[in-house]
Amino acid sequence: MRTSVFLDELTDPVVSGYLRGYPATVLVPTGATEQHGAHGPLGTDVIIAREVCRRVAEAKSALVAPAIPYGMSGRQRGFKGVASLRVETFVSVIEEVALSLAEAGFRRVIFVNGTDANYASINHALLNVSGQLPDKTRAFALTHWEALPKPRRDEYMGVLAGFHANAGETSATLGVRPDTVEMGEAEPGWPRFPKLQGTAMPTILAYFETREGSRYEALPGGVWGDPTEASVEAGDAYLEEIATAVCDVIDDTEKTFAQMKVAQKY
Repeated sequence: MRTSVFLDELTDPVVSGYLRGYPATVLVPTGATEQHGAHGPLGTDVIIAREVCRRVAEAKSALVAPAIPYGMSGRQRGFKGVASLRVETFVSVIEEVALSLAEAGFRRVIFVNGTDANYASINHALLNVSGQLPDKTRAFALTHWEALPKPRRDEYMGVLAGFHANAGETSATLGVRPDTVEMGEAEPGWPRFPKLQGTAMPTILAYFETREGSRYEALPGGVWGDPTEASVEAGDAYLEEIATAVCDVIDDTEKTFAQMKVAQKY
């Protein structure tokens, strides 16, 4: 009898019994170990992603693999406590995890990502191994807040809300592990952009996503947003909405694969 949704808390016979169902689904939280201001824990991205996976697993009769706690944190270099993987290392880790879980018998391997810098590399890795997956096996990824409808997504993470250690991330962390958040240390922080003539995101990506230490240079306090507006109540609401939205994306992806019939083995 399954007593937990977490793979690392189950015995081999229990997992073997679960794998006899179809399609056996495993969610893999991915995040980072990096600063989140003076108030947020270094494991913020993993804490949130793991909780989203727990909620989704309960709704979808899935299991949750141990989280991958290291990611693409080069833009945070300079802050203390940052542990970052090179692109090729991170891609290799994702490839090996996806293939290993598929070999074990999971037919849906879904990476639920908790930090935006990881997403492109996860997709790159899954593309690399797509031809090696067993028949009727799918591996794909999503960044959890990207599943939200646009108005709520923009409130959680966006140009106006901020992109790091902001009210959304801090609220979600409070909703899971309030003991790890030092709200008395929370302070707002914003990068000092010049007056932009064009759309903001291409400039943001060009500056912050192509240079090591860019956030250390531009955000001395490590914060991009206003975490003082965070609350446990907002975090609970975000987590519930995100989990529901992720379930919807998983369902939509299944229907899309079925309709597109992109490969015979699917």
